[in-house]
Amino acid sequence: MNRRLTLACASLAWIAPAFTGAQMNQANAIPELPQVPAEARQAAAAIDAEKIRAHVRFLSDDLLEGRGPGLRGAEIASQYIASQFMLSGLKPAGENGKYFQKVPLLAVHTLEDKTSFTLEPKNGGPIQLKYGEDYVTKDETGATAADIDAPIVFVGYGIEAPEYQWNDFKGVDVKGKVLLVIVNEPPSQDEKFFKGKALTYYGRWTYKYEEAARRGAVGVLIVHRTDLASYGWEVVRNSQAIEKSYLQNDPLSTLKAASWIQMEVARKLLGGVGIDADKAIDAAGKPGFKAIELPVRLKAHIASRIRKYDSSNVIAMVPGVSDKQQAVFFTAHYDHLGIDPDMKGDNIYNGAADNATGCGILLEIARAFAESKIKPAHAVYFAAVTAEEQGLLGSEYLGMHPPIPSSRISLDLNYDMLMPIGIPLSADVSGAERTTFYSVVQSTAKELHLELEPDPTPGAGHYYRSDHFSMARFGVPAFSVGQGTLFEGHDPEWGLNQAKDFVAKHYHQPSDEYHHDWDFSGNAKMAQFGFLLGWQASAMPAVVGWQSGDEFEAARKKSMGGK
Repeated sequence: MNRRLTLACASLAWIAPAFTGAQMNQANAIPELPQVPAEARQAAAAIDAEKIRAHVRFLSDDLLEGRGPGLRGAEIASQYIASQFMLSGLKPAGENGKYFQKVPLLAVHTLEDKTSFTLEPKNGGPIQLKYGEDYVTKDETGATAADIDAPIVFVGYGIEAPEYQWNDFKGVDVKGKVLLVIVNEPPSQDEKFFKGKALTYYGRWTYKYEEAARRGAVGVLIVHRTDLASYGWEVVRNSQAIEKSYLQNDPLSTLKAASWIQMEVARKLLGGVGIDADKAIDAAGKPGFKAIELPVRLKAHIASRIRKYDSSNVIAMVPGVSDKQQAVFFTAHYDHLGIDPDMKGDNIYNGAADNATGCGILLEIARAFAESKIKPAHAVYFAAVTAEEQGLLGSEYLGMHPPIPSSRISLDLNYDMLMPIGIPLSADVSGAERTTFYSVVQSTAKELHLELEPDPTPGAGHYYRSDHFSMARFGVPAFSVGQGTLFEGHDPEWGLNQAKDFVAKHYHQPSDEYHHDWDFSGNAKMAQFGFLLGWQASAMPAVVGWQSGDEFEAARKKSMGGK
């Protein structure tokens, strides 16, 4: 999980008494929702907290070596998940009649001591940049060595957004050039303009790389400014210091230099040609901005260590009453960070909360659907995806190669990192309000006594940092089902404090380990919530849509042939 730190996270130090599955079911009787028949409600009520516990315990064991994609531990995890699907009676929905969908990946590690960046202005001396201190970069192409000698074009935020009448590329050809772009997106208080304070995908650095690739650029220099990015330079530097994976043959991974530079470097670069960098950034956020080709070239040599490998998504399905090609999807990522061979002491990133919990919930919802006395209206698919920690790659591949056309996928419900700390009284379903399914989400939450909490930090762009986003990019209405901050027996501050403690001490650390006295009753309740949502989505005569004007509405229409 390298994107969505929900405030439902919690401290591993807090220990609650475990509820048995029977106690959980008795305490949380399933309400009589209009579109959920009694037999389906019984199936939801049979969701067992202790079965979720068993899955989490195994998947986070040292035996699985942190479930690094392409490595032995992840292979064990994928085989385990496939076996559980089989035991529950789900049909394989991967490739060639099996549960597995192969995901071909490419790992890139920049060799810092052999990589160089120099800014060469038309007038004046060259500026030699220091790796890590001034810039970081990755060559997405898979080459072990690449050279660049190209002009730099300042394209503001590097965004083309027709729905906001915004185009930073108007009147400029950037093919074969290096783009200088600003992190984030044009500042706004108007919810009709880049959604005001909320971050859209246009502000994410991944979009900027993709748009540059679409236009044939050879490199990108994203200007990091802490107040705009909402995180410091060390976050950027540390994320680039490690190996980064890409999908093999990804048409949008073509940049020889996908890079970040410090704000001070941008000041030197622009100041050397008579442009005040801070004023230029301010101007770039206002209508009327025009791209500028600078009298400066980037001369660079990028050396990389390359590793090609395969991992797998694990996909299964429960048939519906109708044979119509329409389905609901459930997703959760099973990979984590593997082992750090250079770390002393405990060096296994077990990923118990992140995301063995999501997998345990996925498997238990799958069992409940498969063992229900009646079938859902349409098929329901379950996908445990790989390489989420590498950039949502497994789910991206699933979105590119779904088992049925994406136009026929009604909804994707994703689970990612739900701490087993007791029974939640609130839920975080940020993004659900963007879909036509939201009224069902609201009514179901009310019946389960779950208060729906708004995204506490809309500017951080959490929606774009988990696997549901990969499906949304292909037009599928999607969101994650997570806990909120309110828990039974605790005041509101308790949940917030647990979140802060977990992030500070255990997130992406070897200490994210299974604890035998964790309380999985809350995980079971969130599984029941998802089951009921999925059942109702399946019962709809037509697929779910996006709210009018949403940024993913166009992708939905495109997948449906423009209808």
